Amino acid sequence: MISRSDANGTLPDGAPGTIWAERRDQVLVALGITAFVFLALWLASHVARSLIILGLAALVAYALSPVVAALSRRMPRMLALIIVYLVLIGALGGLIFLVINTAVTQLTSLVPQISHFLAPGADSKPSPLVQTLYNLGLSQQQIDSFSQQLTAQLGGFASNVVPLITGFVNSVLDLVLILVISVYLIIDGQRVTAWLRTSTPMAMRGRIISFLETLRHVIGGYIRGQLIMSTLIGVLVGGGMAVFQVPYALLLGVLAFILEFIPILGTITSGIICVLIALTQGYGIALGVLIYFIVVHVIEGDVVGPRILSRAVGVHPAVSMVALIAGSELFGVLGALLASPVAGLTQAVIADLYQEWRKTTPAQFPDAAHPLVVAAEAIAATSAPHPADSETPADKAAARLPE
Repeated sequence: MISRSDANGTLPDGAPGTIWAERRDQVLVALGITAFVFLALWLASHVARSLIILGLAALVAYALSPVVAALSRRMPRMLALIIVYLVLIGALGGLIFLVINTAVTQLTSLVPQISHFLAPGADSKPSPLVQTLYNLGLSQQQIDSFSQQLTAQLGGFASNVVPLITGFVNSVLDLVLILVISVYLIIDGQRVTAWLRTSTPMAMRGRIISFLETLRHVIGGYIRGQLIMSTLIGVLVGGGMAVFQVPYALLLGVLAFILEFIPILGTITSGIICVLIALTQGYGIALGVLIYFIVVHVIEGDVVGPRILSRAVGVHPAVSMVALIAGSELFGVLGALLASPVAGLTQAVIADLYQEWRKTTPAQFPDAAHPLVVAAEAIAATSAPHPADSETPADKAAARLPE
């Protein structure tokens, strides 16, 4: 009997046993990758807050490092770091105070205006809004009741804005923690990366250096893309509010610039604030501002935003949108904030692993000149339907008839 094994006891290439072994290995690898992904997601869901805080701290540190480095050329590095963070904290505090003060003032002035619009005119003629409500079948008593309820709710909301905002103790603590961690990352970040480049085993050093370069490219691209998006939205909002003659147009543009860093909710939040302020100028202005923000939100969320961020981090726009949805579903707004850079980093890591797989197992990835590839293309070409084969029997019979 002729043995199917060679002198080393292994099956020759192309033998059925070898093919089944390769397929078994591929299935095991796929199952292993799937199990690893589910395990990583399960662990991430349990430490989501810590991971998000660390990720945001890394983004802040990466964004502020060039400023600190530039100032360090003229003063001690620690002094430059203190100045940068004092300016950042002062700017954030001043902006929050201006936003809260403006919101309280505008809501307080909005309450009597709503009562005025819903009340009958001095000449006993109903206002246009009241006339519209009459046409819908509402009586003056129902309108007065609704006006009183709405005025009471808005008045209560306006008086409770400051306690509600100051009640977010956890958010403030998270912000402080992010700033503190980012300080340590700026101070020791270069030292840690230098240690990783020089102290890791030679077999892993190339992969680690490649990962650090990929991380730098993805985070830098994300920050640049987000700055472009925020600048675009800030200009559109500030310019639009100036055209509609809404008060505090410049402040609203700056607010939209900052809120744009929060995916999904950023434009919506700035739109709500702008519409509330526009209500003090009349319902027509408020309606125009609302329509304008809907257009801006569509452009930002469906047209410009995914393309800019996808090019910045090196992923397809569809992948960027799926990552944004998945991040918001799993970890909320903060998860959506980190969705694009995580997607870009994951894609880069997968591409690196794929290239290494091709190098270590070249037999599973034959080039175009390989006999198996040539044979497969020949079979596909011969099995493709010929244009004449698409003719029906009736067409062939008609072609044989004399003219």
